Amino acid sequence: MSPRLMGLPVQLSQFIARPLQQISPLAFLLPQFQQARGAHILSSLSDNPTAYSKRIRRGRGPASGKGKTSGRGHKGQGQHGKVPARFNGGQTPDIIVHGERGEKNIHALEMAPVNLERIQDWIDQGRIDPTRPITIRELTHSRCIHQHKDGVKVLGGDAEGAPKLKQPIHLVVSRASGSAIAAVEAAGGSVTTRFYTRSAIRNILRMESHPFISLAWSAESASKALLEAEKAPEDMTESSMMKKFGFRYRLPDPTRRRDIEYYRDPAHRGYLSHLLKPMEGPSLFFRSPEERKSTAGVKKEKVLPENRLW
Repeated sequence: MSPRLMGLPVQLSQFIARPLQQISPLAFLLPQFQQARGAHILSSLSDNPTAYSKRIRRGRGPASGKGKTSGRGHKGQGQHGKVPARFNGGQTPDIIVHGERGEKNIHALEMAPVNLERIQDWIDQGRIDPTRPITIRELTHSRCIHQHKDGVKVLGGDAEGAPKLKQPIHLVVSRASGSAIAAVEAAGGSVTTRFYTRSAIRNILRMESHPFISLAWSAESASKALLEAEKAPEDMTESSMMKKFGFRYRLPDPTRRRDIEYYRDPAHRGYLSHLLKPMEGPSLFFRSPEERKSTAGVKKEKVLPENRLW
């Protein structure tokens, strides 16, 4: 028997050893067993075509485009020595004459961070009442935060910060991290994120606006514990609350797509999540995979004929 057939089964080796006259005409449908060697693959390994940029080989003749002076030109400090970046010949640098530009996102929001451990410390000192919703007003007036900026973002801190909440609390803030939401809800509390502007925050701190009630606010978006903590009537509409407490200004709701999508997301505990329809995602442009599946309908199974071989 040939050495190549040593590893094959007995039945297969007998089939191969039979003369051609005894082989079935449908033998071409059987899998082809051939000995293959994969060691040569190691010698043909290479990077993808776009894995790295090709190195420019300078000074290799005029045909290369970078020959002779290698792109440095003729004479001068730039050809004979090293010149710092943005060097302008010793005169006043451009960054001093024209100032700095760019490298800063002027549209980015600057949130005031606050940790759950700090909030719990303020509750232990009696500076914050945990039976009422904790908003940007309570955090600022109690000096838990010193600069409200564009809003407040609650952080969960390290992994040990989750069990440090001794009682359920109800937060209404601009944003909250995933660890903070998990820690608050594990303690029996609730988190609701709400859209604010700088002028709206100033009105809230002056007691001229409600901390979170607006036209788009729905009592269904807040938890029952939040309503019980507020001790407010079931009719928590903007007009009724303004008449009851004598507020002068109304709170704005988001108008930019980025803000609307953030506060429509139930994962962020947004106060606009009640506007989502069943199987609908928070995006205003893209549809969620569940929504696409529901609108696609039931797929018809492809029935193959009986006489197919494969």
